[in-house]
Amino acid sequence: MLYHYTDFAAFDGIIRCAELRLNNILNMNDAAEMRLFMNGICKAVIEKLKQDGEPEKSHRVEAFFQNEMEEEFHYSAYAACFSKYRDDAAQWERYGHFGRGVCIAFREDLMQKMVGGAISLKEVYYQEDMGEHTLVDEFYKLIKESKNFSENLSGLQALMNDAWVQSAAFKHPSFANEREFRLVVSPFISNEFAIEPKYHVSVERIKKYYPLDLNRMCSKLNMHLPDLVSEIIIGPTSSQSLPILQDYLADCGLDVLSGRISMSDCPLRKPTS
Repeated sequence: MLYHYTDFAAFDGIIRCAELRLNNILNMNDAAEMRLFMNGICKAVIEKLKQDGEPEKSHRVEAFFQNEMEEEFHYSAYAACFSKYRDDAAQWERYGHFGRGVCIAFREDLMQKMVGGAISLKEVYYQEDMGEHTLVDEFYKLIKESKNFSENLSGLQALMNDAWVQSAAFKHPSFANEREFRLVVSPFISNEFAIEPKYHVSVERIKKYYPLDLNRMCSKLNMHLPDLVSEIIIGPTSSQSLPILQDYLADCGLDVLSGRISMSDCPLRKPTS
């Protein structure tokens, strides 16, 4: 299972509206990770070129990466986050509205079948030294084999696009205890992604997101939303009434899910007022 910890407002959007919102990774608590990944790849490529006595090419690579990273927002991915951990205290506190929210368990095997094109389900990997990453060798070989830097700009741009996509599933090792998976879209792969963005307007700001229609995605596999959801866990400090949640699901036409509700066993302390 993949567990999605959230609040009840987002839960309503997922369950009643069958819409999963993918938010900009740059707005998440690990917003610097895409840049950390790209800087790590750049540094490793430069080191290999310098060791081969290619200072000119190493300077060109550094400038190329710097120009690309100035366009970071254009390349930013959008994601919904999941964990392999069920009823986990850290997940409740960070993502489950301090334990007052809810957790939805999704079947990983079905989600994997639902994705494709610019939408992917990625297991997050945690790494600090990027020297052994396969992209480093790919950048190095392309640059090393080129007589001059400009003759392979199209190939470099293709690799750069791939690097931005892969950066969406990278986090610093300090987050490794989350065992995170991400449902990711990379809108800059425009030929493969036709979903239009939407905007959430609050009193403080406007946020851009991409909505995934879960009913449509399920129908492609001849199934329905309840086939995808295996469990609903009420948070350890939530005041949610179980009978009311069951009535809510029944009125949404999702009676089958009312029998899949669990109460958290996590001994998370309620916040003091």
